[in-house]
Amino acid sequence: MSSPLPEPITGSAPVTTPRSRVPSLRAAWLPFTALCLAFFVEMVDNTVLTIALPTMGRDLHASTAQLQWVTGAYSLVFGSLLLTAGSLADRFGRRRVLITGLAGFGLVSALVWLVTDANQLIALRAVMGLFAACMAPVTMSLVFRLFDDEKVRMRAISLMVMVGMGSMALGPVVAGGALHAVSWHWLLFVNTPIAAFAVLGLLLGVSKDTAEDLHRAPLDVPAAVLTMAAVGLGCYALTSGVDHGWGSPITVGCFVAAVLSVIGFILRERSARHPLLDLSLLTHPTVRGSALAQLASSVAMMAAMFLLILHFQYALGWSPMRAGLGNLPFVVMMLLSSPVSEKLITAFGHRVTCLVATASVVLGTLVLAVGVAHGYWVLAVGMSVMALGLRIIMTVCAVALIESVPEDRTSIGTALNDVAQELGTSLGTAVVGTMIAALVATVLPTGAWGPEFTQTFFHGERTTFLVVAALVAVVGGYGCATLTDSRSAEEH
Repeated sequence: MSSPLPEPITGSAPVTTPRSRVPSLRAAWLPFTALCLAFFVEMVDNTVLTIALPTMGRDLHASTAQLQWVTGAYSLVFGSLLLTAGSLADRFGRRRVLITGLAGFGLVSALVWLVTDANQLIALRAVMGLFAACMAPVTMSLVFRLFDDEKVRMRAISLMVMVGMGSMALGPVVAGGALHAVSWHWLLFVNTPIAAFAVLGLLLGVSKDTAEDLHRAPLDVPAAVLTMAAVGLGCYALTSGVDHGWGSPITVGCFVAAVLSVIGFILRERSARHPLLDLSLLTHPTVRGSALAQLASSVAMMAAMFLLILHFQYALGWSPMRAGLGNLPFVVMMLLSSPVSEKLITAFGHRVTCLVATASVVLGTLVLAVGVAHGYWVLAVGMSVMALGLRIIMTVCAVALIESVPEDRTSIGTALNDVAQELGTSLGTAVVGTMIAALVATVLPTGAWGPEFTQTFFHGERTTFLVVAALVAVVGGYGCATLTDSRSAEEH
């Protein structure tokens, strides 16, 4: 790196001996299950709720804009607070911040029974996004504290990624079935018992943070505000471009404000004595490369999930439950590919493994482009090939990135990983929305599609997949090519 990281400020804190770490997943089943539960509720929440939006709209007499903000408020607050939450966890304790996030998430979810109108639900979702941001950067960083062996860490994070992506794929199916029997309120309230079990597992299975785990540099409040503005406005601008047009005043204004926030953040961090994010971290090839690879893979995943939902439900006329089951190749490949990451890394290292995974994502996206007009089973092959690459990238890059930051900065490292994924998700949504609006229609018909319109959609869908494949090849390929294979590799 270009400059040394600030040394932890220990003050008068007692010196502690390093804690012994757990040798295997079986030995750490209780805390690891708690971490998986935390990751599960964070990942599945918005996905499950999307399937219930029509029901909520009828029950709460909500407008289309209000329904968009039910999920949008959560995503914007969540994405904008990730870096700040990660920084707080590295300062005040990862276990403490995660328990606070889980407890708050569960309690606020229980308040859904008091919601009587759409604005109240939007406010509740925004607060849930705040507590989810406290959870996200900590789950993987605690995995690094639990396990010392890289293979065990890789296996643990691989399982967590499988839980998260599996829940995203199966969540709509389960939610769609549940809505036939129970109120939509239960889709949020179920977070409460899950969060309670996770908190109990953390209290019993994870030891408190010690002084050597953390640093005591004061929080850089101006930088925290600027990161919230930059990420929040940037993500909103990408959404606004699809909804209001890329030349609309609100879109241009948000982009300008986001860029100014980024410039202000860089200037602040260069002069701050205790920066929120040491910018020298971003000069590390593995940190930078992992973030780019995660961003590219998230673009591909969001584009595929978005387009395939439209393809199954509108173009083919499938029910929401059947459409959810149509995504099962993603889940199946997640399960079958568990040993692949470890074997590839052992044989070839991070760089080659991630390049192979990126090629798999690109190939899967190209197969999806071909399969648009050739039936479900071609699409299933494309989903499987893509899922294999996504699984490897999301696991290997998370491990590589977190290993490349100091141990008292692991939460901010995880936050960088999560921010890259959030930006990729927003970018993927923007690419799909813009391409479909330009090539198909600005507003898709909600009724049955005729053969002519279906073919027009297939053309737009195929072109979008080709654009996404090119984007992933360039951005993801460049990111993976810059990875180093060990923490001791030469820093730049």
